[in-house]
Amino acid sequence: MTDPVHPHHHQLCIALDLDDLVAARRLAADLQPWFGVAKIGLELFSAAGSDAVATMIDLGYEVFLDLKLHDIPTTVGRSARILGAFGASYLTLHAHGGVDMLRAGVEGLRSGAAGAGLAEPVALAVTVLTSDTTAPSHIVPNRVRIALEGGCTGLVCAGSDVAAVRALAPGLMIVVPGIRPTGTPLDDQARVVTPRQAIDAGADLLVIGRPVTRHADPAAAAAEMVSGLR
Repeated sequence: MTDPVHPHHHQLCIALDLDDLVAARRLAADLQPWFGVAKIGLELFSAAGSDAVATMIDLGYEVFLDLKLHDIPTTVGRSARILGAFGASYLTLHAHGGVDMLRAGVEGLRSGAAGAGLAEPVALAVTVLTSDTTAPSHIVPNRVRIALEGGCTGLVCAGSDVAAVRALAPGLMIVVPGIRPTGTPLDDQARVVTPRQAIDAGADLLVIGRPVTRHADPAAAAAEMVSGLR
């Protein structure tokens, strides 16, 4: 693994939203000095499955498996058990699925990891997508309570929700997507914050994608972005 070049390396996750594992590996290798976690979402997972997870682990990354599981509890529990054996450090489940679904996912994830002799991954409950501007104000607090009752050990929320979420769940890990450095396009994100704002708000992990991955020079974009975090 390439040595990190800044103290926030472990807090930065690169979103590998690609459909080609070879291209994703090349990009991940180039960006290792700045990122300690690699996010594999639906696109890359659909293209490469567990090979994508293994590839990023072999590179030295922790893996954030962002599949937002949302189905009946039995299906989520069985799926999470399979995914728990893959070696990812984080798995997302959508809090909209309710307490029973989250609890089944957490238990399945724990069982799958234990069966493979792995440490228990962090089960991350997704509160409200950062592209959603229509959710009423009570939704995030309700979903935080659901996540706590369901046994999740982390939450995914917009940067603007971090303070409220931290007050409700002080012991849980907080992951913030929708990160946009000043002056970069918002794309389909509506509730965005800069990397510095997210860190200052108390986020534990920042998920960063297109401002870096779609840049003409991803390494230069990453270097510029993290320069403001020192």
